[in-house]
Amino acid sequence: MSPTPTALLIEVLTRVASITVFIALGVGLASVAVEFGAVEYVAGFARPLTRPANLPPEVGTAILATTASPTAGYGMLAEYREAGLLDDRATLVAVTMNTFFGFAQHIFTFYAPVLIPILGLEVGLMYVSARALISLAITATGVAAGALLLSDSNVDTTVEADVDENAAVEADGGSARDRRRKLRAAGESTVEKIRDILPRLLAVYLVVATLVAYYDQIVAALFGSPDALGIAAAVAPVTGALGLPGAAIPTIAVFAVDTTNGAIFIAPLVENGTFTARAAVATMLVGGIVSFAVSTFKRSIPFQYGIWGREFGSTVIVVNTVLKILFIAVALVVLLAPSVV
Repeated sequence: MSPTPTALLIEVLTRVASITVFIALGVGLASVAVEFGAVEYVAGFARPLTRPANLPPEVGTAILATTASPTAGYGMLAEYREAGLLDDRATLVAVTMNTFFGFAQHIFTFYAPVLIPILGLEVGLMYVSARALISLAITATGVAAGALLLSDSNVDTTVEADVDENAAVEADGGSARDRRRKLRAAGESTVEKIRDILPRLLAVYLVVATLVAYYDQIVAALFGSPDALGIAAAVAPVTGALGLPGAAIPTIAVFAVDTTNGAIFIAPLVENGTFTARAAVATMLVGGIVSFAVSTFKRSIPFQYGIWGREFGSTVIVVNTVLKILFIAVALVVLLAPSVV
């Protein structure tokens, strides 16, 4: 039996209010952690990776900066390459190694405070863990590539690159900043994030909850019967290959446009049993591939070309794309294999 509109609205408002509280708390704590340099402790693990990858210690500083600001980290590596400290092969290895540490920033600022409260603990942790392992696998690939492919000929340690170390200072929270200013900045960041998320959270969740609650009635009113659209038959060839439910298709479409809206879209479908936790994570990973393809044209190409130039920037994009799709495919096999047996 479908809920009344009033009951549905109360359910949506209650859920959105609960999610908003957790998001505000998480974003607030994350913003304070970033302002006071807590992210640096994660980046500290990067330095020991440079030795087995046959890279100079300076690359560890760039990786540290990447954890606080990917733009700063990439900018430092570009300076190293331009100065001759790293050749193209060594730079590409360093960029690949950066992957996990660029992802680590989003754990503090988006995945933990925003996505997990929306998806719920089980699905949220599974998805974030999958994304973290994918990023870690790409970083490990970079280390292995450095160990196998790099030598002293790829690095000129006699060069002193004139690199702006301000990124590292920023990662440390800036010792010259007073605490009040940091807390104010963290507060402003939290308010801005909530202001950006809340309208979408409310609107999308209300639409999805309505569709879930009144799906049969809506389709029947528009097309004569709940089965008139033949939705299952239309999506079966696509979803059948991965063993995902038909609802995966619209979910992937939403997720490809916006990660937060995709999470909001799929959350009630997990709760009502349309998706298992594994199927939900697999669907979001597929959506991530589509989203990555879109973002490559919107953001990656301008950014990478701006940092590296067209030729080397294209190489970076191709390597990033191939490695990301490869390890997402591996993750999909691991996630969906139990359901195939």
